[in-house]
Parts: sequence; structure tokens; C-alpha cells
Amino acid sequence: MANRKELDPGASPRAAFGERLRRLREERGWTQDELSARTGYSASHISGVETGARTPTAKFTASTDRALGTGDALTRQGAATRNSAILDGFPEFVAHEGRATEMWLFEIGAVPGLFQTQAYAAAITRGAVRRGAITHVQADERLALLARRQQSLARTPAPQVYVVLDESCIRQHVGGPTVMTEQLDHLVMVADMPNTVVQVATFGLGERRSLNKPLTLVTLADRSHVSYAESAHSGQLERDSRFVEPLLTAYHQLQAEALSQAESVAMIIQVRKGIS
Repeated sequence: MANRKELDPGASPRAAFGERLRRLREERGWTQDELSARTGYSASHISGVETGARTPTAKFTASTDRALGTGDALTRQGAATRNSAILDGFPEFVAHEGRATEMWLFEIGAVPGLFQTQAYAAAITRGAVRRGAITHVQADERLALLARRQQSLARTPAPQVYVVLDESCIRQHVGGPTVMTEQLDHLVMVADMPNTVVQVATFGLGERRSLNKPLTLVTLADRSHVSYAESAHSGQLERDSRFVEPLLTAYHQLQAEALSQAESVAMIIQVRKGIS
């Protein structure tokens, strides 16, 4: 099948569930439409679960167990999947991210994941574990996914990446002086890459700051755009140009108000020197 997506069951609990569901369905010679008729869920919903883009709900797993005659095997695996620390919508976005020709990142409070050092990312996840927000297993899941995302930046041709950091990203210390110094050095190195532009949006922008929440936009090979944003409990992937284009315009406005890359690097170096 030309549009068949290859699945990596090791990528996440969602991906492992999706791979198993597809394998069980295909072993019976059923199409997604045929499984749809047996479960009452649309073929597109089943496709989303199989590719890891949708979380399998308890009702969905019970229905597929009945249809496939698998007892409660999928119900039990689905329960474990719902304990994932990866928000709905994010796995689907990661697939787009891995194919993007351009990326536009805005972050508040922390360096964007794609440009976090291993020690910085580990410090953030340890903090989440200490607060009880995630488990050690979920922390490992997050770090493994982040490592795979970072590796995708090394593809050829590499995507053009634009990064606007709220000033809080470089001034909020994470992991102690050694970790933070290493992270800021890494940001300076990122800014020196030929396919990357790094800017800082200073605290002084005030009402001129056109974005007030973290945002990622990507440009795909067909020149269409996709946006992704998160709340505390969910991720929102948006493809509709009516909603994405205004966000891209706001991003360009933010770039115009932010420091130039040279000024931004100078600020990062200055902040780094002040770490003790």
C-alpha cells in the first residue's frame, strides 16, 4: 500500500498498541473498514489508533477485544497505554516534524526540547517525577522520544529551523550551574548552524509580544503548514489554514520585535557568564 505507515512498536506505548492492533486485524484478513463495521468506530478512528495518533480508550479496547476475540488482551494493554506521559496529538505532530522542511518554534520558560542537552532534559524530567506529575517509566519514555526527535534534525536535507526564545528560557536556571552553562553553550552552537536562526524575545516587549503561549509550526514539502500547541493535559494539532496562517503571521511579527540573532547570542553569552 502506497500510504501505509511503517510502525515502530518501540517508539511509545501508543505505537506498540497500534502495531498490535494492526497485526491482529491483518491476521484475520480484515480491512480497517471491516473492523469498523464490527466495532462501531470509524475507519479513520481505527487508523489513528493504529498509527499511534489516537489514544485507545477503554470503550474502544473493549470493543476491539470483542470483535477480534482477544479476551481482554487489548483492554489490558490499552490501560497501560493511557498511562503514557505523551499527550494526545503529539505523536501525530512528531510524524509531521520529522518530514518538515521548515520549523518555527516559540518557547517560554524552558529551552525547546529539540535543542535541550541530555543533562538539561534529564533535569526537567526529574523535576516532574519529584512533583509526582509523571512516573520514572514515563520520564524514560519522554527522554527516549526526545532523543529520537533530536536525531531527526540530522537528516539530509536538514530543515530550516527558526527559534524564538522568551527571555525566561535563558534566565531560568535548570539543573544547577554546570547543566545550565552547558545548555547555554549549546544554544550558542545551535545559533551558529547554517540552517538555524535563534532569537530572544526580551521581557521588555510587553504588549508588543504577539504570542503568549508556546507554539510550534512546521512547513511540509507541499508548502502546507501545521501548528501544534499544548495545554497542561492535551496537545492540539491544527492543519486548517484558517487557523494556522494567523499563527504564522503572529510568529513573523514576533520575529520582527525580537532581538537579532547577533544580539540574542550576545545576551545568551552574557547570561552564561553570570552563572555561578
